[in-house]
This record gives sequence, C-alpha cells and structure tokens, in this order.
Amino acid sequence: MRLTLYYRYLSQMRFLHLLIQSSLLSTQQLISGLTKLIPKAETELAFHNKFQCLMSVLFSAQSTDVQVNKATKPLWEKVETAQDMIDMGEDNLREHIKTIGLYKNKAKFAMQTAHILQEQYNGEPPVNFKKLQTLPGVGIKTAKVFLSDQYGLPYLAVDTHVHRVLNRLGFVKTSLPEQTDKLADKIFTGENMRSLHHRLILFGRYHCIAKKPKCDSCPFIKECAYKK
Repeated sequence: MRLTLYYRYLSQMRFLHLLIQSSLLSTQQLISGLTKLIPKAETELAFHNKFQCLMSVLFSAQSTDVQVNKATKPLWEKVETAQDMIDMGEDNLREHIKTIGLYKNKAKFAMQTAHILQEQYNGEPPVNFKKLQTLPGVGIKTAKVFLSDQYGLPYLAVDTHVHRVLNRLGFVKTSLPEQTDKLADKIFTGENMRSLHHRLILFGRYHCIAKKPKCDSCPFIKECAYKK
C-alpha cells in the first residue's frame, strides 16, 4: 500500500514537472519588469478590517472587484464584524449583494462562515491556511489571498489572470488555474510573493488581457511565448 502511494506520488511529481516550462524570462526579470510597470501593488477590493477582507474575497469569486466594491460599500457601513453579519440575517445580506454573480450561494456561505468565526474564533478569521479552507465558500485561492494581503505571508494565489499571464510568458503550460496554482509554489518563493501576486493580477487585468492584449507596450514582448 505504501509503495503504491509512493509511486503514485512520483507519477504526480513527474506530471507537474512536465507542466513547468523553461521561460525565456527569469523570475527576477519578471518581478523587476512588473515592479517598474506597476509600482503600487495593492488589492482593488475595498474593506476596512480582516473580516471584511475575507468576505470581500469570498464575494469576488467569478465577479469583478468593481462589482464587489459597489455592493459592499453600503454593506460595510452596517457590517464590521461577524456578529454584525449574523444580526443582519441572510435575507438582508442577499439583498445587499444581489448585483454580484452567484449572490445566493455567496450569501449562504458568508453567513455560515460568520457563525463559525463567531463561535470558534472570537469573530476573527484564523491565521492558518488549512483552517481557513474549512470555512464555507473559502477555497485555496481565497485563503491565499487573505493570508497574503492581511499578513504578508508568502502565498501566490492563482486566478484566471495569473493563470493566463504565467502561461503566455512561458513559465507553465497548463489548462486549468488549479494546475498553475500547484506549480506557482515551486517556481516562485520568497518575501516578494504578496506584491508579485497583486502585480500579476493587475498586469493580467489591464495589460495582458484575454482578448487583444496590449503587446506593443508589454515589457516582456521579446520573451513572450504567446506573441511568438
């Protein structure tokens, strides 16, 4: 049984190794180029504390930051804590976020998470990657974004933007963001992960966009596998 698991593990590692590409860019060149292009690397989600941050990231799944901020601006005037959200009730919460995609499920997950935080963590999100993922609606990406943004922990969360950029620049050759996420931890390390995460998102959102990317002004055009 142990040998079977070991060989399965080796097979998975070989598969992941095949997905990692030899980019013409070094990781340091990527970081340097993005820093010059995007000096200020911060999230575009609007919130005022750790609880609101976690909820904003939860709401942002398959929605734009602009949509989330528009909905949460009046919401955060009423809800500062997990207990505030519990007191508001799921129906009222759903009404506040109804302009966000999948708002019914998100309201349900947010309310369940608020109850767990209040009952088990004194109302504060846990500073633990695995514990965060046990919260309803909080997956790998949400947990990484929260820990990176609020505590500066070295996590690189992979969304569709990061997935697209890393594939186009030749760092990986993957079909799904989940595959890219597993490889990102092997490619990028160090204290610059937080700023790199935000810069990759902003670069993908405003420069290396899905349709008609702005290749003429791209600092990585010479090394770009997509352009070639």
